[in-house]
Amino acid sequence: MSTPPRSALKSLPATTTNPGIAEPAPAGSGSGAPKVVAEGVPTAVRSDQHTGDGRYPIAWLTITAPRGAVPTVTSVCECGRNRFAAGHHKALALIEDHTYHRTHCPLRTDQEGIAA
Repeated sequence: MSTPPRSALKSLPATTTNPGIAEPAPAGSGSGAPKVVAEGVPTAVRSDQHTGDGRYPIAWLTITAPRGAVPTVTSVCECGRNRFAAGHHKALALIEDHTYHRTHCPLRTDQEGIAA
């Protein structure tokens, strides 16, 4: 029997009868050692290039108030504080409490002079 003709719409690669073993490419220096890190990838961690004036956020207040729905408020701080309120009056109270906490948080207040 003969081989069926190939379709003109498909471009299949020709099969080889002698497959080779995949080997790592030699290094550019010719030492033959395989590369460990891809080119363009930094091997050391660089310092943050977006350094500003030294300030960073430690407390977050998230307010969600969709039209016609119940408003919700979340107050989170790096000191471990995590509060949630739902409803108009409770949301307003938590916003006020968050403002108070920002001025009295142990991470924001000066710890010098306080007896250990």
